[in-house]
Amino acid sequence: METLILGAQLLCTGMMGLYLFNQFNSNKEQSTQTTCETDNRKYEELQNMRKISLKEPLTEKMRPKTEEDIVGQTDAMLALKAALCSKNPQHVIIYGSPGVGKTAASRIALDIAKEQVNSAFRPDAKFIEIDATTLRFDDRSIADPLIGSVHDPIYQGAGQYGNSGVPNPKEGAVTKAHGGVLFIDEIGELHSIQMNKLLKVLEDRKVNLDSVYYNKKDKNIPAHIHDIFQNGLPADFRLIGATTRDKSEIPPALRSRCVEISFQDLQYSHIIEILNKIIKREYIKIEDGVIEKIATYVTNGRDAISILQMAMNRISLLNQEIITITDIKWVIKSGGYTRVKSEKIQSKMHIGRVTGLYVTGLGSGGTVPIKCVVKKLAKGEGSIKVSGIIEEEEIQRVNSSIKRKSMIKSSVDNIITVFKTLFDVKIEDYYIHITFPSNVPADGPSAGIAIFCAIYSALFNQPINSNIAMTGDLSIFGEVEAVGGIPSKIFAAKEAGIKKIFIPQDNMSSTYNEYDDIEVCPVNNIYEVIEEIFTSMVIRKIN
Repeated sequence: METLILGAQLLCTGMMGLYLFNQFNSNKEQSTQTTCETDNRKYEELQNMRKISLKEPLTEKMRPKTEEDIVGQTDAMLALKAALCSKNPQHVIIYGSPGVGKTAASRIALDIAKEQVNSAFRPDAKFIEIDATTLRFDDRSIADPLIGSVHDPIYQGAGQYGNSGVPNPKEGAVTKAHGGVLFIDEIGELHSIQMNKLLKVLEDRKVNLDSVYYNKKDKNIPAHIHDIFQNGLPADFRLIGATTRDKSEIPPALRSRCVEISFQDLQYSHIIEILNKIIKREYIKIEDGVIEKIATYVTNGRDAISILQMAMNRISLLNQEIITITDIKWVIKSGGYTRVKSEKIQSKMHIGRVTGLYVTGLGSGGTVPIKCVVKKLAKGEGSIKVSGIIEEEEIQRVNSSIKRKSMIKSSVDNIITVFKTLFDVKIEDYYIHITFPSNVPADGPSAGIAIFCAIYSALFNQPINSNIAMTGDLSIFGEVEAVGGIPSKIFAAKEAGIKKIFIPQDNMSSTYNEYDDIEVCPVNNIYEVIEEIFTSMVIRKIN
């Protein structure tokens, strides 16, 4: 009897097991079928998405592809090629405003470098581009798209190695760029931690990774992972960092490892050249004056092309065939663009008005009107006022900061000393107001002789021609001392219609004599400046 009961139990157990086994296989087949159907549907959706494409924007279509397409950056492009096209290429930092061709020029420079006979770059050298403003990393080093990271077994997404208890190294951009160029846009925005890691990679030319889960004696770990943990990931590349920041805002440790190159803001003639190329290449019909109108409102090619693209969109909506001045005015108004090119300076005589010259931190030059009024007061009741300038500048250092008085105010102090000691003028008896009526607060010592001449003109009631510009620092002994950015200042003066420019003798170059539309006059001291400008008068003294 017991035997029969035991047999019945075994039979029931077997039947139940067989049922469960069949049910499991059925569910497995159903699950596999469902997974396959889902995969097929997802694949089909992906392929349908790939069939959809929008027309390429004009800004992307007209992106420079050859060196000839890079407009207005002749010197910068030559410097970039010199840094990369050698047996020992160098790291580079490029300074410049947005849209002036920094990224495109870097790509082109690498292509040129790869064609050189003794190039350090192989024909298959990669150009890896990343943006520091969107670069994110995990403090726990789980993810680091720049340097690389390790996916430990405990983390989600560790993959097949994680299931085996093996740490899985993931390469970053520095390794992907091995043997080529790593281009970091807006490198000045890079997090300090990332910057320090990058500097270490530049020094070691490899990425060292570690993990508490790595055991060099573990034979189950693949050979390539042993190699990575013991020898590091290769990261021998050349860095090109682009930034819109000033040089002083970039870490000195990075700057010391790089060649520094400045890309200039595009001038009016450069914008004209770019637009003419696009109009010709794309067979765009335009009204006379359209190109010149656009060039008046932009300082880079990207903005110029964007305005042109919007005008093309407008005429398409209105069923027009030709872009008119009215269309461009509409784009300028709707886009909130402001005029960047001033009207040509006309030849007029003014008292107390002088055209000064400046250069930005990015190397672009420009003209600035300096105005001055002078009034004689009772003895000792005079005062001096300077407006439109940076009153005080704070300079940040690694562990401290310092505040510095405006350099223009310091220049004014020098000028007052010159008037008192060399011209015997009792400045304390005059009310003097000097102003820089510009949209951007001014600072720098290079306006010294311009400020002096504005005061001198108002003080002696002697007019100055508006088509004269000048730049140069003025010492307390009346010497005209060297300043920076002379080529950019001369170019800006030419663009503004200036006919004569005074510069320090120490800045003079024989190449400046080759201009046929502007006269460059080198001067050593303030007496030479006065004699050249106020030719109809004799230097006087006021008591």
